[in-house]
Amino acid sequence: MIAMTELPVTDRASLTLPELPAVPLPMLVRRLRAAGEPSRLRLLCLLAAGELTVSELTSILGQSQPRVSRHLKLLLDAGLIERLPEGAWVFYRLADDSQPGSGGAFGRRLISELKSDDKVLAADLERLAAVKAARASEASDYFAANAAKWAELRQLYLPDADIEAAMLELLGPEPTDLLIDLGTGTGRVLEALKPLYKRAIGFDVSHPMLGVARVNLEKAGVREAHVRHGDLFSLPQPLERAGVVVLHQVLHYLDNPGAAVQAATRLLSPGGRLLIVDFAPHTHEYLRNDHAHRRLGFSDEEMTRWCRAAGLNAVTVRHLGREEKETLTVSLWLAAETAPALKVRKKELA
Repeated sequence: MIAMTELPVTDRASLTLPELPAVPLPMLVRRLRAAGEPSRLRLLCLLAAGELTVSELTSILGQSQPRVSRHLKLLLDAGLIERLPEGAWVFYRLADDSQPGSGGAFGRRLISELKSDDKVLAADLERLAAVKAARASEASDYFAANAAKWAELRQLYLPDADIEAAMLELLGPEPTDLLIDLGTGTGRVLEALKPLYKRAIGFDVSHPMLGVARVNLEKAGVREAHVRHGDLFSLPQPLERAGVVVLHQVLHYLDNPGAAVQAATRLLSPGGRLLIVDFAPHTHEYLRNDHAHRRLGFSDEEMTRWCRAAGLNAVTVRHLGREEKETLTVSLWLAAETAPALKVRKKELA
């Protein structure tokens, strides 16, 4: 499991954008009116750091839920933010800024003009950090309590052997010099993909998980791989670039999975490939309440958009599932820096 680390909202260099293309006058006026209010501008700054719920935003701003909801609606109507309903929760985030003239790009342009030492914004960011720390603590407690029986919990989903066989098939037989597994957990992926690398590193922020992984790798005789403590947003440097980077059942724990895709892509060597394994969209709310899941799966369109925003244009998709409604569908996305393509294959397991 990889803990969530926020992108720095106050980093002006990272938020500075090139000149934006012109937008129709009515839309520009709507955006300016929506953003031209202190609370709504504060909301834009917070949502630039990742996805947040109304209750979290209410807590950070110190305002009532109806008032925050009204501010969010105005920002939504202006196309500056997006609303993402998931089961009993609703997330908000800055609108997609990958398209020219998008509301997200306009919002980031406004944020880049703010002083990084503004007292109000600094206080908001402190409260945001507290919210994130509380989430991270809950997740850490969960994984610490369940590290020893993680393999047993994985049986709630599809059998590992079926998923691992699909990963091996999708990556092909040619081994890579270095494979990096982000959120390595018990080291299962390092074991399963052993034929496909000469060396491998698994990173995780959970010390109990890393302890289990070390034991498992030793038992399996995997000497080409080792595990290290690290967060995918702030890995130890310098770090050699990898031919294959894997995000296996990691993204649904994160507040900002799109940023995680960006961070993972930066670890690739030229011509490298990113393999993401996670759930297709589902409605199993108990996974959020009982197992610390933040997101209830991802669509092919959403994942492909994130990959392409990171510069990975070729995306091959495979789905693994059963016909039973209670079984979750597992999706595999393999992305690389080649000509744009999207290939989807569905495989029903017996």
